Amino acid sequence: MYWCEQAWLPEGVTDGVLVEIEGGRIARISQGPPGSAERLAGLTVPGLANAHSHAFHRALRGSTQEGQGDFWTWRERMYAVAGKLDPGSYLRLARAVYAEMALAGVTCVGEFHYLHHGEDGRPYDDPNAMGHALIQAARDAGLRIALLDTCYLSGGIGAPLTDTQRRFTDGDAEGWETRAEELVAAYDGQPDVEIGAAIHSVRAVPPEQMPVVAEFSHRNAAPLHVHVSEQQAENTACIEMYAATPVQVLHERGVLGPRSTAVHATHLTDVDIELLGQSGSYVCMCPTTERDLADGVGPARAAADRGASITLGSDSHAVIDLFEEARAVELDERLATHTRGHWRADELLTAATVTGHTSLGFPGAGLLVPGAWADLVSVRLDSVRTAGARGLEAVVYAATAADVHAVVSGGRRVVTEGRHVLGDVGPMLIEAIAALR
Repeated sequence: MYWCEQAWLPEGVTDGVLVEIEGGRIARISQGPPGSAERLAGLTVPGLANAHSHAFHRALRGSTQEGQGDFWTWRERMYAVAGKLDPGSYLRLARAVYAEMALAGVTCVGEFHYLHHGEDGRPYDDPNAMGHALIQAARDAGLRIALLDTCYLSGGIGAPLTDTQRRFTDGDAEGWETRAEELVAAYDGQPDVEIGAAIHSVRAVPPEQMPVVAEFSHRNAAPLHVHVSEQQAENTACIEMYAATPVQVLHERGVLGPRSTAVHATHLTDVDIELLGQSGSYVCMCPTTERDLADGVGPARAAADRGASITLGSDSHAVIDLFEEARAVELDERLATHTRGHWRADELLTAATVTGHTSLGFPGAGLLVPGAWADLVSVRLDSVRTAGARGLEAVVYAATAADVHAVVSGGRRVVTEGRHVLGDVGPMLIEAIAALR
């Protein structure tokens, strides 16, 4: 049992909340004195959902910020790291990255996974060895995981694969489907793992191959994610080839819908926004990556107003801080529109919690209510950043990941006084990343 000094419940921020846990779920919530319950200082919120992650990109932090360039120059350095990983080194790196996420209050991650095969493109003895490594890493770090197994077939619209990209491909959508179904069977009935699907982008999957991936999602009631309109160059090439924007191509091939998430969605037309909203799709914003790569500012408010549900991800892990992602949705929109007040704090925290979990196939998470996953994230309100601030605004607009001092994930205490159960995560990251340089 935990006693929260303050907790964000569906009815609002409440003082003196007792949370009883049974079998990894919240059994009861009440108000009263702490008694013998373990105390959680500050404001406790539900576990955060990082809806878009590429774990191996964490190895690029601090190195790709040198000099000039754009998304495409960054991508070449990313491919260099991708070419060096194997199941063992990926397990070590991802375990450290997911532990860093846990320290930041993340209890569930959506891993957009396309690094499937060996250096020469040949499958490992177990074709899903890399996926198994990611799932084990999440479990070690105390996170649930939606492994968004990604179909990746071409090096660009009408372009062949490059050397490194051969590690990403299964040849065609049917080959991808066969391997992905093996993952579904391997984790059937395991509540901490969701095997989802992803279409990397319109650049990497020809339209005629997309329905196979969409059908996999429908058949398995699984989430389906796709990179959408991250770059203007992507839109230009798509329109030149198909006389349609990426969103329109996805719509025509049956990819959009209430299980689908458009990641980035930075450069959208009015028609694109309507299609995403009318289909009930999610839109995952990754502001810290979008600004780091000079992608632009996506129309999050307009998409939400048309019916799309907004989620958040740290993508390339330029930083891992879902509070920063949340406030950046508002602050970046202020820069783009020259007006303030597009999002309330509770809307942004909802995007980081229940909406994100639902988009990853875990609808019973992200709320402090009986029956939900027992995910508790306690944020200090007396740090130099949060002192004097109150309510959800203290968390969304003042706190950073460093203010998270306690994390319970699925009933398991994984962070205590800012320390992860695996130990000192900094040296873990240093060792894992050094092996790739």
